[in-house]
Formats: sequence, C-alpha cells, structure tokens
Amino acid sequence: MSTVAGASRTGSAHLAAQFSAPVRRSMRSGVAGAALMVAATLLALAWANSPWADSYDQLWHTELALRFGDVQIAMDLQHWVNDGLMVFFFFLIGMEVRRELSMGELVQRSRLTVPVLAAVAGLVIPALIYLAVNAGGEGAVGWGIPMATDTAFVLGALALFGQHTPVQLRVFLLSLSVVDDIGALSAIAIFYSDEMDLTALAIAGLCVFAFIGLSRMQVWRGPA
Repeated sequence: MSTVAGASRTGSAHLAAQFSAPVRRSMRSGVAGAALMVAATLLALAWANSPWADSYDQLWHTELALRFGDVQIAMDLQHWVNDGLMVFFFFLIGMEVRRELSMGELVQRSRLTVPVLAAVAGLVIPALIYLAVNAGGEGAVGWGIPMATDTAFVLGALALFGQHTPVQLRVFLLSLSVVDDIGALSAIAIFYSDEMDLTALAIAGLCVFAFIGLSRMQVWRGPA
C-alpha cells in the first residue's frame, strides 16, 4: 500500500513538474481556478443571452443518473451542481474557517465581531431595499434573493486581484461570506421550502454532534 501511495505521489509531482514555474505558481495561488471561473461565467452569460439560449437551458436540465441495481439517484445537471458539488465547496470553506478559528487570525474571537456584523448588515439591508422597491408588487416575495453573497466569486476575485493583500482581508471576507451564506440559506430553507425533511435534518444534526464530540476528544485521525 505504501509503495502504491509513494508511486502516486511521485507521479503527481512528476506531472506538476511538467508545467512552467509561472503556471505552477498560479495553480498554487488559486489564480488558475479563479480565472477558469470568470471565463466560465462570461461564456455562460454570452450563451444564455444568445440566439442559442434554449440549448443552454436544455444542458442544465439534462438528467444524469447513478444507478446500482434497483437503487438510483437521478437529477438534472443543475441539481447535481447545487445539491452535490456545492456541498464539497462549502465543506472546504468550512474547513478553512475552522482552521482560522483554531490556529489562525480568528483565534481571538473578538475579531469575529466585525465580520459577523457586516454579514448581518449584508443580509438585512439588501432585503429591505428590495422590499422598498417591490412593495405591494408580485415580486415582493423574492426578498430572499438579494441576501446571498457569492462566496466563490468573493474568493475568486481576491485570488485574481488581491495576491498582495493582507491575510486579514482574506479572513475577513471569508468569515463575512460564510456567515452571510448561512443566514441566506437558512432564510431560504425556512421561508421558501414547500416542506421540511425532518429525518434529513436529524441525521445532519447527529453528524454535527459527532464532529463536536470528536473535536472534544481530540480525535484527528483521517477516517474519523
């Protein structure tokens, strides 16, 4: 097993070494991912507003299914991204925030005050502005839409344009966007859901308590 793992690491290192030094630096700094995100966004905007907009909509509603015998998970591409890939994205963001809370800039909990207050303002003020503009109209029910901050774009913009910015700024924006997303997603779940899956919520709650228990017992092994 160790031989296979060592060979895998050697192969990865050899593959990375094939790229030029600037490319390797850009991959490590996150610039490559941020540039890809911006390019994909521009392509999507152009495609969705082109004469071929119907094909763009069809792509996102193309069904992708994973099947094992009689058991299958079938969703369209949009749901695979929103309900699948975004889970891993927020998991990684959560790990980064957890690291800052444990050994980074947020070890001093007082530093959380400003990001949290900014996030709350970022939730409430856009919703109030939206309601003021759409008061009494059919669109008033959409007040939850402007509440959310796009964490991926915040971090992507920081990677593209803020390589020389202080670490404190990244931590501030990261903390703000995470708190903002939690608030916005909670509002959507509470006020816009047709029904609540109490079983799924209970399972998620048990997982959270399990993580807290592992942390209190200082169990840091990978599988756990």
